[in-house]
Amino acid sequence: MGDHVSRRSSNSRLPPEVNRILYVRNLPFTITAEELYAIFGKYGAVYQIRLGDKNKDTRGTAFVVYEDIYDAKAAVDHLSGFNVGGRYLVVLYYQPAKFQKRAETEEKQKELELLRSKVNAKKAQTSSSNNK
Repeated sequence: MGDHVSRRSSNSRLPPEVNRILYVRNLPFTITAEELYAIFGKYGAVYQIRLGDKNKDTRGTAFVVYEDIYDAKAAVDHLSGFNVGGRYLVVLYYQPAKFQKRAETEEKQKELELLRSKVNAKKAQTSSSNNK
């Protein structure tokens, strides 16, 4: 046991995706940086907040950078699904390398699920008609 046991010894091993930078989606378009500081500041010292542009496809998103990685983790744990102005926040760890890939993967996932549901619907129809 080293002397680096902190007050947070219970979760001292952080998952590899944990990051000081959080990516927040599904924000009300009218939200201000001050309001975000109020929400995210509850979980620790916020170093910086970058709100998406109002006019581009980044609106409704923000980057929140914490001073401490454990505070960032606490914010993700508590603020995912948090209701702000009738919207439920999506709070993710920012992963530069995976970011582009994830966006593409999510699109592919959606297409696959759509195809699957169509196929399953067809299967359900044919199997029920065969049993007569």
